[in-house]
Amino acid sequence: MKAEKVGEYAFLACVVIAILAGIAVGAGAVGTSGPWVGLILVVLGVIVGLTTVTEKEVTPFLIAVIALLAANISIFTAAFAGLAGLDVLGRIIDAILRHIAFFVAPAAIILAVKAIYALASKK
Repeated sequence: MKAEKVGEYAFLACVVIAILAGIAVGAGAVGTSGPWVGLILVVLGVIVGLTTVTEKEVTPFLIAVIALLAANISIFTAAFAGLAGLDVLGRIIDAILRHIAFFVAPAAIILAVKAIYALASKK
């Protein structure tokens, strides 16, 4: 199987895990998603960073990651807090975005290091 396919499957797995864990945590079904979920997302994020994103896609990927990580994702919890019945929705969105950050951060670190190395090695 090609490395790109493995990366694509890893990305899809990350999204599914992030959504399911986010729903479970945000809805209060579990207190936290546990360290294993975070570890799995980080490992899959490393796989995505090493295999999936092409050289042309590095800059858009890093910009998207910066936007995701820099945004105050807890704003969803606050935005829905005063609305009866919708506070759970805010917590779910917040938890999903936090889980997505678990897997995009390692991919971003790998791609940023690769980009820095490529810039430093040019003559």
